[in-house]
Amino acid sequence: MNHFNHFSPEESMSFQHKMEDVLTTIAQRYIGANPSRPPNYRVTRKSAIKKMENHRYVFPAVKMFPGIQNGQKIYAWAKLWVVEEHSFPFLLTCLGPVRLYHNGVKRFGSTSEEESTDVDSKLSLDLVKGWNHFVLEIEKGEHGCGAVFGTGNRKNVPYHFLAPSFERAGEEGWIYTEPMEESLDQIPSLTCREYSTGCNWLPKITSLPKKADQFSHLYGSKKGYVAYAWTKIESYSLEPLVLKGTTTGPIQLLLNGQDLFQQNNLGELEVIIKVPIGLHDLVVISESGQQNWGFTLELLTRNARLWIPHEVKGSSDAWLYLGPFLNDEKVMISNYQSMDTVATNQENQSFFWCTDRGAYVRPFLENQLFGKWNYPLGVTMYGLLEIAKELHKPDMLDYVLDHVELATSRYDYSVWDKKQYGAAGINNQLSDIDSLDDCGSFAALMILANNNRPLKGARETADVIANYIMNQQSRLEDGAFYREIGVSQKMNKTMWCDDMYMSVPFFCRYAELISDSSYLDEAARQLLLYKGYLYMEEVQLMSHVYHVKQKKPTQTTWGRGNGWVLFSLTELLKVLPDDHELYPHILTFYLQLAEGCLKVQGVNGLWHQVLIDPESYEESSCTSMFMYAFANGVRFGWIDDKEQYLQAVMSGWKGLTEREIDKQGNIYGVCKGSSYSFSNYYYKHELPWTMNDTHGIGIVLLAGIETIRMIRNQEKHC
Repeated sequence: MNHFNHFSPEESMSFQHKMEDVLTTIAQRYIGANPSRPPNYRVTRKSAIKKMENHRYVFPAVKMFPGIQNGQKIYAWAKLWVVEEHSFPFLLTCLGPVRLYHNGVKRFGSTSEEESTDVDSKLSLDLVKGWNHFVLEIEKGEHGCGAVFGTGNRKNVPYHFLAPSFERAGEEGWIYTEPMEESLDQIPSLTCREYSTGCNWLPKITSLPKKADQFSHLYGSKKGYVAYAWTKIESYSLEPLVLKGTTTGPIQLLLNGQDLFQQNNLGELEVIIKVPIGLHDLVVISESGQQNWGFTLELLTRNARLWIPHEVKGSSDAWLYLGPFLNDEKVMISNYQSMDTVATNQENQSFFWCTDRGAYVRPFLENQLFGKWNYPLGVTMYGLLEIAKELHKPDMLDYVLDHVELATSRYDYSVWDKKQYGAAGINNQLSDIDSLDDCGSFAALMILANNNRPLKGARETADVIANYIMNQQSRLEDGAFYREIGVSQKMNKTMWCDDMYMSVPFFCRYAELISDSSYLDEAARQLLLYKGYLYMEEVQLMSHVYHVKQKKPTQTTWGRGNGWVLFSLTELLKVLPDDHELYPHILTFYLQLAEGCLKVQGVNGLWHQVLIDPESYEESSCTSMFMYAFANGVRFGWIDDKEQYLQAVMSGWKGLTEREIDKQGNIYGVCKGSSYSFSNYYYKHELPWTMNDTHGIGIVLLAGIETIRMIRNQEKHC
């Protein structure tokens, strides 16, 4: 069938005869659209309103105000930034009467049934581009008082809300009123001064004392402790700078990590320094005094200023604070200036930087893609990594390694952040692993990336994930992985083709990392177990899902589902010794599935969303997975009839460049993330494709690279 073209032939990539140039264009488009950016650091104030593990905020009104009376109301207000207008599902649980306002308009009012059953109400709200203001009116009713509200997609869109007023610009979290008898005259719908709403908002905004007592304010009056304050000197000239202040006890100053000044007694201090133009780290180590604890320090120079050492949205102070430590502890403050490490003192107290008492600094990953950890990005980065190495592009390699390290370096922090605040602002999946989707795909890429440059936290993260997959992931009695609890109730007690790629490649990489072949044994065993549940001999294809409770497969031949399995078989065959007892069975499985996929290649060289239905749309990610598997099979000699599969690969590449990749490097026809169904109708009509979906970018790159390697290998043998 001659399917609809996404663009005119003149806009296609078919004009570009060098495969390397096509792949470079795709990779550069992706990197240009997703530049390397660090997390945003924000202030989170101590509050009874916190996130739960599912990234929804809980509003425990009775706990906040034990004396609240029936009929009284509290208001909670926050805002959310949205890049493009779209509809999004939120979940709201009513623990009493609740009304929700979005940009000043009432969008929901609870019924008595909703107030008494703790059921989740799913609200699809039309978010506008820019700021979206949310107000919850929470009333004390007959059945209770409170609410739980937030994202309906915790895995992929773990929204965090920001304080809505000018006074708290940049802070994370909700502000709220005390109980009120009357309703607000006007529901806030724009950022404004808090006083203009006619009521006081909590939590209270506090500020450090101007006198030399900030550490007493932060940590209490303690003897035998030290704390750290960090700022930057921004110098505009080469003239000497004068620092002048006071201290309540012993004090030490470090400039760019080097000793600058030390004073053992309380009183005034003055330091003259000469530094180049630019930014310089200044750290103050303050020891608690007999009564107060702190210091003052100012620059008596117009050609320089003290500046916050790392941008923290929601703070107007020039200093960040860390402590307390016992004064005999050996602390390398540079370990914490990377802003990715939790400090723990000898009393086993753990803490991170703060700006004030109850004002905690936290990282939030607000990039669309860069630095995120999820399974499709594991394949995306795998493709970019192979492109960078094959085409000798060190800048591209650094991009991939930096993406991975942003996540791995903050793994320990994110676990701590989740424990402290209910849900982490970074690494939301990695810090809360409850499925193979959360870990295996990206971790397999992480190990490969770590081979190119030691990445902070990567080795430790690999061990954590290996332990999860081997010892905690749900299994059936025969040991096969399955999803006992899914992201929705419908997905409970199911087994998915997808989970082979979420586990097998990781086993392959981890086996090499720790020199333990038992992980290859497990990879082979899982693939053969899945074959028993999902392989359909009559068509030589895989059913997408096996329903454990119903004890039957869905009999749906979804393209990417089959691709995940053939992709995984390929990754295992590349490392499994040919004398391994399961090697013949794995090779047979590969050849059977490859033959089944070959039979359903479309007339344009592309495979279809539903493999056995040529009326379904041509799908780019499964096409690329099959090309990748075939090209490896030809190159490594797994396939006897090389010519047939070689031609299938070349036909696939021709179809991609003519019909699915435009000359700007955009990739069309990639099926979005799926649920499952017992009917092919769902996959064909209800599961559309999207442009530049991360489920497809990396595998298109990998397919291209393996095609190049296959051609090069064939040329050697001509």
